[in-house]
Parts: sequence; structure tokens; C-alpha cells
Amino acid sequence: MECCDIKSVVDIDQDKTQLVIAGNPNVGKSIFFNYFTDTYVDISNYPGTTLEINSGKYHDMIVHDTPGVYGVSSFNDEERVARDVIISADMVINVVDALHLDRDLFLTQQMIDMDKPVIVALNMMDEAREKGLNIDVEKLSRELGVPVVPTVAINQTGFEELEKNLEKAKTGSTCLPENFTEQLNDLNTKTENIGESLLLIEGDEDIKDKYDLEVEEARDEIYRIRREKIDQIVNQVTQRESAETGFKDKLGEWLLRPLTGIPILLLILFAMYEFVGVFIAQTVVEFTEGKIFADIYEPFIRDTVGQILAPGSFISNLLVGEFGVLTMTVTYTFGLLLPLVFGFYLFLSLLEDSGFLPRIAALTDRVLSAVGLNGRAIIPMILGFGCVTMATITTRLLGSKRERIIAILLLGLTIPCSAQLGVIIGLIAPLGMEFFLIYFLTILAVYIISGTILNKILPGKSTDLLIDLPPIRLPGLKNIFKKSGIKSKMFIKEAGPIFVIGSGVVTVMKSTNFLEMLQQWLAPLVESWLQLPAEVSTAFVMGIIRRDFGAAGLTDIAMSPIQTTIALITITLFVPCIASMFIMIKERNWKEAAGIWVGSWITAFLVSGIVAQLF
Repeated sequence: MECCDIKSVVDIDQDKTQLVIAGNPNVGKSIFFNYFTDTYVDISNYPGTTLEINSGKYHDMIVHDTPGVYGVSSFNDEERVARDVIISADMVINVVDALHLDRDLFLTQQMIDMDKPVIVALNMMDEAREKGLNIDVEKLSRELGVPVVPTVAINQTGFEELEKNLEKAKTGSTCLPENFTEQLNDLNTKTENIGESLLLIEGDEDIKDKYDLEVEEARDEIYRIRREKIDQIVNQVTQRESAETGFKDKLGEWLLRPLTGIPILLLILFAMYEFVGVFIAQTVVEFTEGKIFADIYEPFIRDTVGQILAPGSFISNLLVGEFGVLTMTVTYTFGLLLPLVFGFYLFLSLLEDSGFLPRIAALTDRVLSAVGLNGRAIIPMILGFGCVTMATITTRLLGSKRERIIAILLLGLTIPCSAQLGVIIGLIAPLGMEFFLIYFLTILAVYIISGTILNKILPGKSTDLLIDLPPIRLPGLKNIFKKSGIKSKMFIKEAGPIFVIGSGVVTVMKSTNFLEMLQQWLAPLVESWLQLPAEVSTAFVMGIIRRDFGAAGLTDIAMSPIQTTIALITITLFVPCIASMFIMIKERNWKEAAGIWVGSWITAFLVSGIVAQLF
């Protein structure tokens, strides 16, 4: 990847000071970013990656949030992005976890060695005190040569002092011996800044490609010197007293043990389903989609457009028809998806900020590794039960292309969204445990077999799970709501245009009778192979438009218990809805998306047909 200046990443005012918030993963950077940027946030994709850069305004400064990293180099996409943002920074707020000084100060020292003005926000001081860790903040500041401000992000303690001291950010005390500083000064005449010169000596491949210079690399020696200095500083500024193990510590340990962690995980998933799948998907959505949009908004917009355009015309159908841009798309986006998306991000942020989510990832890592994924994939899998479209976007957090392909296929193939899941539960619950087990075990078998096959045939190797386990803590509600709002806005911004395109495509398909022809083509296969009534094919076609439409279409068809079970297996494994399909094209490419789509058709009818013939 070519090293890229931050000015090409986000649209910024180049005359303003560039303030960067940097730190290791799980140190509370988002709380600092939200505090300084208040309500204005711009989210941009970093060129060549699926990573996003958050930027905002603070007085006369532009603030940038970086991915959480342990160092600045070119080992992975996160470090590349953080490196390029920090290289172009005028000032850095380095958020450091007080409990993990030996780990976090390595990045601090690397930025100081890059000659960047730094101010350290020594965060989680309350947890450090609870653990019996005493830190001499003044001595730490003297040793680093930069201001250090103790903070507790959860209640914004120390934030005002941090603001007042921003102008005092310093370049700090480098740990590099004189021979390296002379080499840096010499290289600085050939590069844009000291930071790039240092990364050249450290062997950064991207910087080497950018300048094509022959440089004697000394990464190992620099890392050793830096590590020795950090260890020395930590020993000088910290004293640890004995502290009793509290309930939060025990809970964190229980979550990592399968015997206690699995029951807790099941309780968390049940709580998530009750909140998102029942309360949001049924109660809230029934009001927003049914009352606000279907009963008030849609009649109003149809009457308004009807006064301008002739009812029944193509343009009228495109705008306010059954699948209209101004009717179904708006209702679907804001009445159905927005509450679900916000609800899921709310719950996900709660798990993330409390420290539960990294432990869930660690707990499920071994299981998911069997299908070519690691524990991080539990996040999109959980989100998929709310909205597969949204979950597809979150596969960006996975570490390799092959992992993203596996996750996207499994999401589209085997994970029913909350709206569809509600209908499925309503139809299968009265049939009894026998038919529920047939349905559940069939879907589970397809999930395992499909993932295993993809893991075997896809080139490359999946990444290992490298994740920090932060302390269990009570999250700040203000930060959770703000973070959920920002992510929901991002989702609507990205997915909205896709839904508009999908709406237009479906309107064209309906106007040209393609949907009706598709139903006729499917009818013989449905009757002979799946042993189902011919009208079930209509429900399958409606599932292409919206998955819950397809499931709901089965409710009025008279079928035996085993026929209902087979139909539900088919509708679950059937192709993702058209919105998810367009998102797949955006996230991957049209060839991969088309392969997943066709594969879903084949798998759905093949598996359901086998179940039909067996029973």
C-alpha cells in the first residue's frame, strides 16, 4: 500500500491545526474524540482499506481519531492508517491506560521519537487506584518530557485540565542515542519529516517504497532501546499495593471460562434478542413503520405525488408505488432499519464499553476458527440477527479478505434478520420441539459445512485473534448513545443510496413482469422437489425484496407441520434481500456477490429438497 497523506483521506481545512487522538485499543479514545468534537463528526473511508477515519472540529482545530494500535508501522491496515494520520499531525493527544503503562507507553515513546508534539491523557486512573497501583504523574511527565494529565474518561474527570494544557504539548525526550539522531537529521533532508526518517530506519516497507532509498535498518535495536527505556520509566513511577479481587474481576474471569462463560453468553444473547428482536423489532418498529410511516407518511406522500403525476404511470410507481423510492425505501430505511440499527449499536456499544465484547470474542474464538474465522466474527454474526445488511458492513473489522468472504456468505446464507426471525418463531413455535430441532439442526449443519468448505478451498490463511481484555467496567451512557447515533448515521448514509437503487430495480422487475415470470419458473421446483404448494414460490420471490416479506408470505398458506418446516428452512437459506445484495457488491465486488447469491439459491433448494425427501 502506498503511504498516503491525511490530507487525501478526509476533506479538511489545511490551514487549521491537525489534532490527532491516538492510543492502543480499548483505552477510551472514542470518549475523548466525542468530547472534543461535540456533535460534528465526519466519517471517511481510508484509501485502499475498509477502515474509517473519524474527524471533527474543535475550535480552530481539526480533530482526527485513529484506529487503536500498539505501534506505528506497516504491519497491518490499522497501523498504516494510524501512521499516516500521525505523520501529518500538528499535535497528538495520546490516550494511555494507567493499568498498562508498560504496553501503552511504547506507542507514546515512538511518537516522541518521531518528533511529534504530544500530551498524554493518563486514563482509567480510578481503576488503577482500585487495583492498588500508585503512579507518580509528575515524575512520569519529567521522564517522557511531555505533559501528562490524569483522567477518568467515563465521567470526564481531568478533561478540562487536558483542554487547558493542549498548547503545552511538547516533542518530548527521545530515547534514541546520538548516532541515530545524526542519521535521522541526515535523512530528514530527503524525506518530508523526522517521522518518516525514523520509520525508514525502522524498516517501514511503505516509506521505503515511497522514497526508494537505501537505508541501514535498525528496527530490532531501536525497539530494544525503546523497550528498555519504557521498562525503566514504569519501574520508577509506579508502586503497587495489594488489592482485593472484586466482583468485576471475578466476572471478567468467569466470562473466559467455557463452563461459566457459555451460560453468561447465552444470557447476553437472550437479552440482546429481547431488546432488539422483541422490543425494538416489534414494539418500536410497529410504531415507527406502522403508525408513523405506513399510516401517516405514505398516504400523505402518495396524495402529494398523485396531484402531480398520473397514478399507475412508471414514474409514479417508481416514486410512490408498492416498492417506491419515496414510499417503501423511506419506510424501510427510517421506519424499520433505523430503529433496529440504533438498537443494535446501542447494545453493542454497551458490550464494548463494559469490556464484555472482547471476552465474548475470546470465548468463541476456538469455535469460529473451525469455519475459518476468529472470535472477532462473533460481532457481525450477532448483528446479523438484527439486520444482515448492517452486519455485512461490519465484516470490515475482520483481518483478511478470506475471512470477510466467509463471514458475508454465512451471514447471507444462514442468519435470519430479526424481522424474519420473528415470523419464523411465530410459525414454528406451535409445531412442537421435533420440528424446531429439524429446522435448527439443518441451519446449523449448513453453517458448519459451508464455513468448513470455504475454509478449505479459499486461498490464504485467516488471521489469529489478538485482542486486549480491558477491565469490566460500568460504561458511560452519554458516550454509548452518542457513539450509537454516529454509527447509525453512518449506516443510513452508506445504505440509503443502495436501497434507492434496489427500489428502482424491483420496480423495473415488476413493471416488466419479471417477478411474475420468476414465480412461474420456481413453481415446478417447489412442487416436485420441495413437496410444497405452488403458491409458496410467491413467498420466496418476495423474500428477494425483503426477507421478512417472504417469511410473512407463508403465514396464509395451508401446509402440514413438515411442509412449514421445509418452507422455513428454504426461506432462511434463500438469497439475501436485494438491499443486502447491493451492500455485498459494495463491500466486495459484483462477481463475489453474484457467486454468493447463486450459491444461496442452490444451497437453499438442495438442502430443503433433501429434508423433504427424507421426511
